[in-house]
Amino acid sequence: METRKKAQAAMEFLMTYGWAILVVLIAIGALAYFGVLNPDKFLPEKCVIATGSGLFCDDYSATASDDDITFRLKNLLTEQVTVTYIDLNATGIACDPDTSFTTATIPSDGTTDFDYEGCTTDIKAGDKIKGDVLIIYNTGGTTPLAKTATGTFVTSAQ
Repeated sequence: METRKKAQAAMEFLMTYGWAILVVLIAIGALAYFGVLNPDKFLPEKCVIATGSGLFCDDYSATASDDDITFRLKNLLTEQVTVTYIDLNATGIACDPDTSFTTATIPSDGTTDFDYEGCTTDIKAGDKIKGDVLIIYNTGGTTPLAKTATGTFVTSAQ
């Protein structure tokens, strides 16, 4: 008789807290579904170029007023770097590099800005933009070899 009472008490305990946990899970699911718990809103801003390349993402920005994304790369090497190609792959945004860009030279311990103008997707103020950057460059020398650097970025449009 006593084991039946213990079993009944255990079942009542599990049922009571089980329903409470189920209600909490449904509430969290509803908040996530309607975008209240969107993790993109909580991502910190960052711009990271893979270590070992000698390039550093010194500054970055996205401007909503003219749909531009700008990167400022810093050369940490002891010799100049010539960037021959840079590609931006942002989630949901298509941008073309500045039409005047053919190659860009970054002096030793210097910086150069790379602009992506006229993105085809409207960038709105406050939007989180995240994506990948691919940079093809070579360093000085008599026969420079092409090197590749990759990176990621997350920024808020101003």
